[in-house]
Amino acid sequence: MAKVRFENAEEIRHAYIVVAPSAEDGWQEALRIAQAAVCQGRPPLPCGKCNACRKALAGLHPDITVIERLTNDAGKKKREVVVDQVREAAADAAILPNEAPRKVYLFKDAEFMNPEAQNASLKFLEEPPNGAVIVLCVSNPGRLLPTVRSRCVEVTVAAENEAEASTMAALAEEYLKRVAAGDRLSLWQFCEENAGISFQEMTEFCLCAEQRVTEALCFRADSMGMGPQQLHALVELMEKCIDYLKVNVNVKQVFGLLETGSILAGKQKRSIN
Repeated sequence: MAKVRFENAEEIRHAYIVVAPSAEDGWQEALRIAQAAVCQGRPPLPCGKCNACRKALAGLHPDITVIERLTNDAGKKKREVVVDQVREAAADAAILPNEAPRKVYLFKDAEFMNPEAQNASLKFLEEPPNGAVIVLCVSNPGRLLPTVRSRCVEVTVAAENEAEASTMAALAEEYLKRVAAGDRLSLWQFCEENAGISFQEMTEFCLCAEQRVTEALCFRADSMGMGPQQLHALVELMEKCIDYLKVNVNVKQVFGLLETGSILAGKQKRSIN
């Protein structure tokens, strides 16, 4: 897996999108950018040895702020990152750094930013005060507005196993073809045949399927024979499956959800008008 490094501090840009197949891989790369931004050692950056790098890695650096979904009274993460969180980060960036030459804002759940939050981030991303650095972590960049993506440098973290990623992308394509065909028996057979894949493979499968459906929504000419309502229903289904996997629901149960949810999604109006 490629790891970002900077030959000097001038190479560090003000806004990044880190795209990774897993949240952990993306977070590690985002932390490296944060380390580089506050690093006080000798290039290339991050040096990984100075006090600032060690603080960043431990989550203790006062000039690195993490923005993620808030939790409700039950301790469960809320569905979205909201506009007030973006505004708070932008306001904080106007205050001078404590120790480092710049401040860093890591949006750990960037793909969960609602449209209002994304729109509010545009000026912050384009002209952050005091040389602040913003890093958006996503698994599916298609969930970000084009205006957000255009203001950022995109860093892609490759899967550890490219062959595995390719296999799951093909599996996701086959699943979506069966959903589009509306054949319940064929869909049941697919879920039964693949229920033995690993937890990591299932996560990759869901991410690939979600990205493919998101692309179909953006480029209507390639809608796979499904209308926008059905595609939206499938995006919600994939998000639910990914959320279940994050709390360690087993693969067979997630496939059960896929089977039932896909049939319900298929009942959505198929008109592409």
